[in-house]
Amino acid sequence: MADPSSYRPKPGQIPDSPGVYKFRDEHGRVIYVGKAKSLRQRLANYFQDLAALHPRTRTMVTTAASVEWTVVSTEVEALQLEYSWIKEFDPRFNVKYRDDKSYPYLAVTLNEEFPRVQVMRGAKKKGVRYFGPYAHAWAIRETVDLMLRVFPVRTCSAGVFKRSAQIGRPCLLGYIGKCSAPCVGRISADEHRELAEEFCDFMAGRTGAYLRRLEGRMQDAAEEMEYERAARLRDDIGALKRAMEKNAVVLTDATDADLIAVAEDELEAAVQIFHVRGGRVRGQRGWVTDKVEAVTTGDLVEHALQQLYGDEQGDAVPKEVLVPALPEPVEPVAQWLSQRRGSRVSLRIPQRGDKKDLMATVGRNAQQALALHKTKRASDLTTRSRALEEIAEALGLDSVPLRIECFDISHLQGQDVVASMVVFEDGLARKSEYRRFQIKGRVGDTQVWHGEGQDDVRSMHEVVGRRFRRYLQEKQKSGEWTEEPEGEAPDAPEAPEDAVTAGSGLTDTGTGTAGSGPVDDDGRPRRFAYPPQLVVVDGGAPQVAAARRALDELGIDDVAVCGLAKRLEEVWLPGDDDPVVLPRSSEGLYLLQRVRDEAHRFAISYQRGKRTKRLKSSPLDAIEGLGDTRRTALLKHFGSLKRLRAATVDEICEVPGIGRKTAGTVAAALAGAAPSAPAVNTATGEIMEDDGAPPAALSAERGKDR
Repeated sequence: MADPSSYRPKPGQIPDSPGVYKFRDEHGRVIYVGKAKSLRQRLANYFQDLAALHPRTRTMVTTAASVEWTVVSTEVEALQLEYSWIKEFDPRFNVKYRDDKSYPYLAVTLNEEFPRVQVMRGAKKKGVRYFGPYAHAWAIRETVDLMLRVFPVRTCSAGVFKRSAQIGRPCLLGYIGKCSAPCVGRISADEHRELAEEFCDFMAGRTGAYLRRLEGRMQDAAEEMEYERAARLRDDIGALKRAMEKNAVVLTDATDADLIAVAEDELEAAVQIFHVRGGRVRGQRGWVTDKVEAVTTGDLVEHALQQLYGDEQGDAVPKEVLVPALPEPVEPVAQWLSQRRGSRVSLRIPQRGDKKDLMATVGRNAQQALALHKTKRASDLTTRSRALEEIAEALGLDSVPLRIECFDISHLQGQDVVASMVVFEDGLARKSEYRRFQIKGRVGDTQVWHGEGQDDVRSMHEVVGRRFRRYLQEKQKSGEWTEEPEGEAPDAPEAPEDAVTAGSGLTDTGTGTAGSGPVDDDGRPRRFAYPPQLVVVDGGAPQVAAARRALDELGIDDVAVCGLAKRLEEVWLPGDDDPVVLPRSSEGLYLLQRVRDEAHRFAISYQRGKRTKRLKSSPLDAIEGLGDTRRTALLKHFGSLKRLRAATVDEICEVPGIGRKTAGTVAAALAGAAPSAPAVNTATGEIMEDDGAPPAALSAERGKDR
């Protein structure tokens, strides 16, 4: 690992002008290419305190052994040179988009004497007109088959064309009227080229004039009583319209635009592009990339624009490019696009109307592409097996962890502190066994209320302890374990919030224990009766130590514990001063990241839901015996809480379903005079007695999902 100060340029050496810079490693290989409006200011950002750098940037500068730069005149030239160098050197720390598949194009080889229509993949060739990309090759063939009836352009290979010319007999397409047979001289080369150019014009969206011309010729043929020719023209018009229907109109103003959307997480990003020509979606493609450097959404958009238009010229660059976020700065990128097109290109974020709606559709496609990419990687059995083996080897486990449980803590400035537990078995999520916890603030035998010293470490200790106390209880009741562990005795059965399932958000109503209560389809007991081989916590050494301490207090020594820290994706083990660093390409690290990210998602969704409910709380919520239906009826009858507070008991009795006793309770509670109307702790949502402690009668309700 190199020290950046060992190759830092001397002050004054770096020019204060636009340019492109390259970092090289000790072997001279280029590992990063960047551009800057001011090279001096930009490079100075890399040579600061390592602790202040983004983790991936820190890895890059410590891997590098030298830096060099090239001065250019403008930012646009810097953008062009950056693209050229990235393409030439393929630096490991730059964003590298990889196609999730090879996209086919409909190509017309105008560079040949007799242009040919065909499906083409790979690098584009000069003199060939391309349309697409299409999602599937069969979609191109269906379109071409419909259009060859009207534009009988050659589609055969060079060998077939040459053979037909030698024997003086056209191929089958020539006999059935789907090729004009220039190979045998039915039409001249100029006539065939004109036919190919009309085909290109129609595919480019200039359809209206051609259809009107065909309709005029059809009417003329009918008037001249040439009904066979009129019928053929009618069928040609129908074929063209069917070909057009395959690309529905999405923008009514016949816009030519490309829409780019990005879906990303901390590790990867997916880009989706819709190509709209003449208001119709003419093509779609997508890329996926690892985020190996610190990049914003605007940076991802800029890299996508470079890859998309770096080798394009003229009409291949549309008049309008719609993006989810603008690069910073945006002017050089817009100017670079305009230069490639030869006229002004609008680069902007859609704000309203059809374009914004279509951008939302592209965004959903990007989200699905990212999810599909992760699913494909996770669903492969061989890959999952290798990931579990790598985890076992890195953590020194005796066997692979077939069941992994991950815990995460979520809160907002100490309020609404919750935790999540997600379960992965055989490397796949088992959502039916996900659990959510409301943190109670237990430290030993002392209750610590939210906001009074509560932190992630104590919360992690509590939630791991609660989960495994339940495990010991289930084990004891099923007859597998008869002695209590040394130290703290197991808790009484927890409130049902520990058994909230994923997806439905409903509380698990099963009350039985292992061996007597409900079981899953595979016969395994529900809830907490099945222990994991590995516990993963979201955090570093302090959280790992807290989880290990909770297990030790319960006498559990056969469950391994590790933590995954977000900053550098380091794996921490209990008692170790240094983390375990798995290679970035490791499938084991990827699985741990998926487990950690799923626990974080599950925890934060629960916390946000609780926060929303707390913010929507009403004084009526604290009135015992008053359900949602009658609360709604009261507010609907009086129109507001202020009017309800001013109403008399008799007036409240007029509300359907409200008796005199309930009316009296409501009136007294809103007046603040009834001892039966407990106060509500606004920080936690707890119902409190006058002395600030939760009433015994409501203690079982404390953990319910409000």
